[in-house]
Amino acid sequence: MQLLKTALALAALTLTLSASAQEAAIRKNLAERFPQQLMQINEVTKSPIAGLYEVRYNDSEIVYTDADANYLVNGHIIDAKQRRDLTDERIEKLSAVDTKSLPYKDAFTIVRGDGSRKLVVFEDPNCGYCKRFEADLQKVNNVTIHMFLYPILGKDSVDKSKNIWCAKDKGKAWQDWMLRDTPASTAAAGCDTSALTRNVELGRKSKITGTPTLFFENGSRVPGAINTAQIEKLLTEAKQ
Repeated sequence: MQLLKTALALAALTLTLSASAQEAAIRKNLAERFPQQLMQINEVTKSPIAGLYEVRYNDSEIVYTDADANYLVNGHIIDAKQRRDLTDERIEKLSAVDTKSLPYKDAFTIVRGDGSRKLVVFEDPNCGYCKRFEADLQKVNNVTIHMFLYPILGKDSVDKSKNIWCAKDKGKAWQDWMLRDTPASTAAAGCDTSALTRNVELGRKSKITGTPTLFFENGSRVPGAINTAQIEKLLTEAKQ
């Protein structure tokens, strides 16, 4: 029995060393052949397809390569039997955010009903899709919404965001603008709007490239406007 355990341990160690050597070879070859494109390789792992390796770079971007890194495949792996996009699932997992660690001091909060469900939203006040999303969000009850102003569409977005952030009631000022086109009063001189700069930095670090972008309690991310039924479905799934 002891000999069997030793043999299994040695076999596992051999496989580990082999995998490490393979990863090192792929990293080396890609770095030499694509010095600019793949600036930061985070991980090299076997893909579900024999002989094909997943290369994760820039935190959550994925390409595939062969064992010698002679070829790159920029595309998605689809599980034809189960009709699942395995690449999309992997990227979604990689781009999940730990909502508990977000800097909520840089957001304002809107509570509806008992507030038992949690939703984090990054939005730009000049985003048309955000206005449509806000109209649908009004129909969702029993939710706590943490709103991060994310002014990325230009200087006017920054100005509007500053006025909303400096309003006495941020939530009301936000909804007045997004739902009723009533602008907030001009921000008072001396109002600290550094949270907006931090939000933009946080968004870039988290690869938020458009608005609205939603995060649910389970860390799942949804880029783009979704309707009331979809919001309800994802809020329920996030609690499970």
